[in-house]
Amino acid sequence: MSRYRGPRIRILRRVEEELPGLTNKTRTQSNRWQGKTSKNLKRRPSQYSISLKEKQKLRYNYGITERQLLNYVRLARKIKGSTGQVLLQLLEMRLDNILFRLNMAPTVIAARQIVNHRHVLVNDQLVDIPSYRCKPKDVIKIKQNKKSYSLIKNNLERSTVSKLPNHLMLDDQNYVGTIRSIASRENIPLQLNELLVVEYYSRKA
Repeated sequence: MSRYRGPRIRILRRVEEELPGLTNKTRTQSNRWQGKTSKNLKRRPSQYSISLKEKQKLRYNYGITERQLLNYVRLARKIKGSTGQVLLQLLEMRLDNILFRLNMAPTVIAARQIVNHRHVLVNDQLVDIPSYRCKPKDVIKIKQNKKSYSLIKNNLERSTVSKLPNHLMLDDQNYVGTIRSIASRENIPLQLNELLVVEYYSRKA
C-alpha cells in the first residue's frame, strides 16, 4: 500500500482522532461529517477493526507505507523492551518526524519534502533520507542559504506549538536542533494503544 495522498480530513473522520503529523487541521473543523459517521457505527466494532484503526492512526500520522510499518514492528521485536513503546520510539526518531517536532515543518509530510530537497544537515553532514534514524546528541542544522533559512523561518513563525518535547532542544535563532535523548511515551502526543498495533501484526511480523 502506497502513501496516502488524498484528502486528509477524510482520514481524521475515519480514525476519529487528531493526527498532527498528517495535518494541522483538527476534528472540530470537520464537525459537519460527524453526523454522517455516527449513523454508520450502529454495530459493535470487532477486535480486528479496533486494531486496524490503531494501526492506521500510526501509519498516517508518521506518513509511512504499510511495508515500512511492518519492518519497524519486526525491528521493534528484536530490541529489548516493550515492543509497542520501542516501535513508537523508532518512529519518533525518524529525521522527518524530528523536524516536525522541532516545528521546522507544519506536518511530517512537509518535513519529508524539506529533507528530500536537501535542506538538512545532521552532524554537519547533508542527509536527504527522511527515514534516517537520529540518535541522542545528534545536531540537526539547516543548510546555510537564503532559501532554506526563509522556509524554516516561515514554518517556525506559523507554528502554534509553544513547547517542545523534553527530548529535543531548539536554537530558533540559528535554526539548530539538538536531540537530548530517546523520545519517551509521555512526549508522544498520539492517543492510541500501540499494543493493539503489535497485536495486529502478530501473524505477519
